[in-house]
Amino acid sequence: MGAFPRPVLAALAAAERLLTRRAGASVVLADPEDLGGSDRSVVARARVSRNPFALPRTLVVKHYLADPDPGMPDPFHHEVASCQLFTALPTEARPSPVLIAHDPAARLLVLEDLGRSSTLADALFGPDPAHAKRCLLSWARALGRMQAATAGRENDFGALLRRQGERAWRDPVADDARAALAGLSELLEHQLGIRVPEEARLQAQDTARLLDGTRYRAFSPSDTCPDNNLVTSRGVRFVDFEWGCFRDVVLDAAYFRVPFPACEASFALPHGMAATMLDAWRSEIAGVWPDLDDVELLERRLLDAQLLWVWLCTWWLLPRIIERDGPLGADPTRTPRISTVLAHYWREMAVSAQALGLRASADLGIAVADVLHDRHVDALPALPVYPAFRSVA
Repeated sequence: MGAFPRPVLAALAAAERLLTRRAGASVVLADPEDLGGSDRSVVARARVSRNPFALPRTLVVKHYLADPDPGMPDPFHHEVASCQLFTALPTEARPSPVLIAHDPAARLLVLEDLGRSSTLADALFGPDPAHAKRCLLSWARALGRMQAATAGRENDFGALLRRQGERAWRDPVADDARAALAGLSELLEHQLGIRVPEEARLQAQDTARLLDGTRYRAFSPSDTCPDNNLVTSRGVRFVDFEWGCFRDVVLDAAYFRVPFPACEASFALPHGMAATMLDAWRSEIAGVWPDLDDVELLERRLLDAQLLWVWLCTWWLLPRIIERDGPLGADPTRTPRISTVLAHYWREMAVSAQALGLRASADLGIAVADVLHDRHVDALPALPVYPAFRSVA
């Protein structure tokens, strides 16, 4: 297989053993291509050069490199259960690659290859604003279709997780979100000198109900950053379900207003884009939750989700700029500065809160944004839109 990194070769060797056991005859994989992965896993594409049964011509292999932290949910178990849930769906409703095989002992998944697809991030950082807009709308529709297809399947997902050895499951951000609602007031006062009014604190704490068992729950990949969404001929498809869970659908729909919260590529959307994406999403979920066509109901729930994300992202990110306001992600050419991101989140939340009469939250949002701007005068005064839209902004 040539001079490929050892983890990639080890992943393919493990996949060959798994597929050979399943087929009862030798399966050989060739021409590996490293697709990246993370510090937890290796992801590679390979051609099936010896195929004793009806395997596709190419496959994707994901190999988890280490055991989970003791006492913590296992991301491998969540990914397997998520892929099993999706594989059981009808083809037209399936939002992810098909799971072909998995090996718990080797911590390995063999998945359908969706081809050499670009990602949503490629579109947003590309040169074509029309293409980027189409991809964003396709992503919003795909999100709605996935939620509609998985509504009412939480017990199935729980059964699949228990089969993997997980005794309990929950939204992986829930604990941090509750910590943010309890502790951010003190952090804002200590770090920014802003005293949070009691009314604003209570308005934020009221959003915790989204973390409980609402009637609007569906599957969420949890990590739907732009590089985890593939743009295919059949629309956007989701990958990476290490933290897959069920939660209230507006927590993901709020991504339209808090653009990909805390993701490295969290730039602004062009004017009107969030509303257009919301319409595309709502058209997909209306058949399952027709009451969300009530504009007043939906707007209030979306504001709750937006408010919750802003408090959570600030809880995560504000401590990082105590000494230095640096880029949100590792590549400064593809990521904004943290202070600029947080100021944008708070200012946009203030607009939404003002529109719905939550004056205390609106005033707090403006105050936080102003202090962040005043303390980091060398930062951009506003969060730029994604590069694809800058030539027409």
